[in-house]
Amino acid sequence: MTATAQAPAPVREAIVANGVARSFGSVRAVQDATLTVPAGSVTALIGPNGCGKTTLMLMLSGLLRPDTGTITVAGHNPSTDAAAVRAAIGWMPDQLGSWDNLTCLQTLTLMGEAYRIPRATARERGLDLLERVHLIEFANRPARVLSRGQKQRLSLARALVHDPQVLLLDEPANGLDPRSRIELRTLVREFAAEGRAVLVSSHVLAELDEMVDDAIFMSQGRTLGDDAAAMVADAKTRYLVHALDPAALQAALTGADVPFEAAGEGVIMRFVDEQRAAEALTWLVQQGVRIHRFGPAGSALEQTYMAMNEERR
Repeated sequence: MTATAQAPAPVREAIVANGVARSFGSVRAVQDATLTVPAGSVTALIGPNGCGKTTLMLMLSGLLRPDTGTITVAGHNPSTDAAAVRAAIGWMPDQLGSWDNLTCLQTLTLMGEAYRIPRATARERGLDLLERVHLIEFANRPARVLSRGQKQRLSLARALVHDPQVLLLDEPANGLDPRSRIELRTLVREFAAEGRAVLVSSHVLAELDEMVDDAIFMSQGRTLGDDAAAMVADAKTRYLVHALDPAALQAALTGADVPFEAAGEGVIMRFVDEQRAAEALTWLVQQGVRIHRFGPAGSALEQTYMAMNEERR
């Protein structure tokens, strides 16, 4: 009796980095970076300019070798199996380097052929991607006519042309108008729903709150790990409450010995979960307090970022 061959299980942890470091001469760009990005998820990479985000993403993509530490992407080591990693990754840099005289469709077709996709297939996929990123009307126009935001969308399409398992997006919202930013959030969530792992670096933290499943914070070349996760969790417990009569709100809370922090015309209350928040809102209404605003006290990612004791560079 022969054993039935089984297909290998899909790699659940699409990106894994442990203790990664990289220096340029005396400059230590990344000193100790550790992270995991699961398949089917969107993870934010957050930190100030100069903290090492782009250098880390270049190492994850196989474009730079780490001095120390280990990296696996889709089960492959970029240092020893660069071709497999390049095939698994879609890389969207901060700025698109384009061939200005090529049309958008020619750009995507050429990129597809670079990944050894037959020309006809690459062209068909290019048309589908231009439709998906709302650039189909520019299919036969040269890339030089595109605006900054349109080039960002072409860059995103280019990263997808070979149907990668992993997407590395470096400041993808740069130059996008409000409608395009909303569409980008929708697309990124669709990518995760398709089973891809998405690592996105951005300074637009309020938008990341609506896009990501997890966040990794960097400071001076290091990932902050559990400390940052604790700050995010703490920020998510903070709710801002406004009433038509602020004095009545504070009186109700004080009378019931409910802790709160004054915040301008409103108060900050803390709840361990949404169930407790709903119960508190119901109770306030029952006390006759006329609430007109009740919700999270801003972006948890923004609050965590501002709480980091990071020296500005």
